[in-house]
Amino acid sequence: MRENRLRTLWKSGGAAVNGWLAIPNSFSAETMAHQGWDSLTIDLQHGVVDYQAMLPMLQAISTTNTVPVVRVPWLEPGILMKTLDAGAYGVICPMVNTREDAQRLVAYTHYAPRGTRSFGPVRALLYGGADYPQHANDTIVTFAMIETAQALDNLDDILSVEGLDAVYIGPSDLSLALGCRPVFDDVDPPVAQAIDHILERAKAHGLVAGIHNGRPDVALARIAKGFQFVTVSSDARLMAAGAQQMLAAMRATPAPAASSSSTY
Repeated sequence: MRENRLRTLWKSGGAAVNGWLAIPNSFSAETMAHQGWDSLTIDLQHGVVDYQAMLPMLQAISTTNTVPVVRVPWLEPGILMKTLDAGAYGVICPMVNTREDAQRLVAYTHYAPRGTRSFGPVRALLYGGADYPQHANDTIVTFAMIETAQALDNLDDILSVEGLDAVYIGPSDLSLALGCRPVFDDVDPPVAQAIDHILERAKAHGLVAGIHNGRPDVALARIAKGFQFVTVSSDARLMAAGAQQMLAAMRATPAPAASSSSTY
């Protein structure tokens, strides 16, 4: 089976830089994949991407060594299983709040006897290889999102669930849950403390900790703290930022004087 480069990177002690795909288009996904991201996450929870758009986006990412990850809309077995059958090598599940939620997540993403995932890896066989069924349980990466006060209260119970590989922090939802401003980077002190606590407990349980970021400098600082999966911005935000910079540069530069002569 094709290796999951996230697992290889983490095993060596490295951190993965993850891109985020909010635009439902295979060409934009292919363009992002060719920029050198360690992984790219297709976001089915927020925004405008649905399953039918996700499939060609996964195919586009497959033109590179970038690891395909999908954030599913919710803790629901059907979409989790279909996402893996489509060839995702990692899934991020939002709003995992209890040990029971984490157990269900692990069950839905693993074949028996370790889980209850139904068999039918239609495209996963093409992406992962003919021996996918024998190795999928040890290759796929399962992230539980920790982003609520309830999840914080149940943190050690969640992290102790066997088969869970990683946690992923959504700073905005976590901020709202703690009565703070919903931001990615310059979080309020209670949120910063909660983020540090989640990181410390994840490492104590031997799990990888990931987090969403808006700026590269913040992502680098969080890698230095011990995060091994950092998302930076998104395709839509990067496109908007690039356009803004270009237009600002043009408007700040005086236009050249019109010439009365022509050269042929």
